[in-house]
Amino acid sequence: MSLAFARLRRLIGSVAGISLDADKLYFAQSRLEPIMRAHECRDLAMLMRLIEKHEDEALLQRVVEAMTNNETSFFRDRVPFEKLRQEWLPELMARRGEPRRLRIWSAACSTGQEPYSIAMALAESEPDLEDWTVEILATDISELALETARRGVYSQFEAQRGLTTARLLRHLEPFKGYWRVNDALRARVAFQKLNLLDEFRDAGPYDIVFCRNVLMYFEPDVRRDVMTRLFGALAEDGVLILGAAETMEFDERFTTSTSGDCRILPRRRRAAIA
Repeated sequence: MSLAFARLRRLIGSVAGISLDADKLYFAQSRLEPIMRAHECRDLAMLMRLIEKHEDEALLQRVVEAMTNNETSFFRDRVPFEKLRQEWLPELMARRGEPRRLRIWSAACSTGQEPYSIAMALAESEPDLEDWTVEILATDISELALETARRGVYSQFEAQRGLTTARLLRHLEPFKGYWRVNDALRARVAFQKLNLLDEFRDAGPYDIVFCRNVLMYFEPDVRRDVMTRLFGALAEDGVLILGAAETMEFDERFTTSTSGDCRILPRRRRAAIA
């Protein structure tokens, strides 16, 4: 392994928590090639020296974003959104008769398809939520991804990926050869930059937290730390939703079940772990 690649692995791990495998040198170079070309760096070693010497936050952000996986789609894996409408939402509404408020967090939201899918599922539950205050927070480490999410403009391929024709026509509108999420739906979601490695102990409480297909890229100790803070951000009867492939060990603060393409972690009531 080259020294430059080893330094890159340490940097990405410390800044974003991403565990970059030792055999991913070619992957890293291909992702970073446009940045190296723009900064006239002939190789990875020159890029690392540039980052370390100048402490350029904008350059570091570009490197982190290049190494981040932004794979997503509307209603990805389907099961969590069906359960949101059919199970979790009715149960929460029954328990939240006062103050008639729901809070949902989409962590690592990428380009916005997940939080917009959540908003669509809630919109399709109306008029039940007509008199409710519903807050959907969507966060990501990538400002570029968040810019796309805030615009809510997607290509034909992106719009059709995961959306039925009925949902496409109900929630999106044609826009300059693309599809744009309608104003009412975009108004339901607040986007904010957040690194899951940063402190967010004061966040919440959230009734449901979606944090899918992201923790599996973190080092084990980073996963445990993030899980602890996600637990702290949940309401007493809140639910954490992970990706089905995320098989890290869970502690006694959560019950665990797997349903289709998601791993569901209801927060245990205190009496159950006393």
